Amino acid sequence: METLGALLTINVHIFMLSLLCFIVTIEASKKNKVSAIYVFGDSTVDPGNNNYVNTAFKSDFPPYGRDLANQSPTGRFSNGKLGTDFIASYLGLKELVPPYLDPNLSDEELMTGVSFASAGSGFDPLTPTLSNVVPIPKQLEYFKQYKKRLESKLGRHKTENHINNAFFFVSAGTNDFVINYFTVPIRRRSFDVVTYGHFVLQHVKDFIQVIFLYIVLQPFNKKHLIS
Repeated sequence: METLGALLTINVHIFMLSLLCFIVTIEASKKNKVSAIYVFGDSTVDPGNNNYVNTAFKSDFPPYGRDLANQSPTGRFSNGKLGTDFIASYLGLKELVPPYLDPNLSDEELMTGVSFASAGSGFDPLTPTLSNVVPIPKQLEYFKQYKKRLESKLGRHKTENHINNAFFFVSAGTNDFVINYFTVPIRRRSFDVVTYGHFVLQHVKDFIQVIFLYIVLQPFNKKHLIS
């Protein structure tokens, strides 16, 4: 029971970190019009990036997508819209958040935001390796690539403002436990469930730090915060 309670505490901490980011961004959206939505994570928010990845973790077949307008699978692990699609619609950005790896993305789609998420991914570096999907750090690399593409269209200053007014959403961590820790014995050789939870939580913290201190904030603000 003590182990279960400790694990529950860790999961609550992970949830609260994600919820804090969500609330901060919602509050910011009340003051400024949200410019775009950027999504990172796993199958809960992957709109089809895995369609372009050599992995078995795909949902490009029926009955997925049966409740969408064209009743066709898009790569979403859902019969219809994802939660991030509803958020994008609520914010007045678009009805569906597209996958960044779609080679046919229009400039308008790029401007209003994309998802970098990959089904089967997680915060533990081992998790995406087991599934051969896009790791969280690679999703960040794609975001940096995206930022350069935006700079080529808007210029650096406008791009910084555009991204600083964007909505960031992260959903991951389930695969670290379900697919990785409890299914494959590798991590259980080094961690019990409690210490593994702390290990994952540290990766969550590192990810949030990178997003807000090294990518999103402008250079002047970054130097000020780091010092």
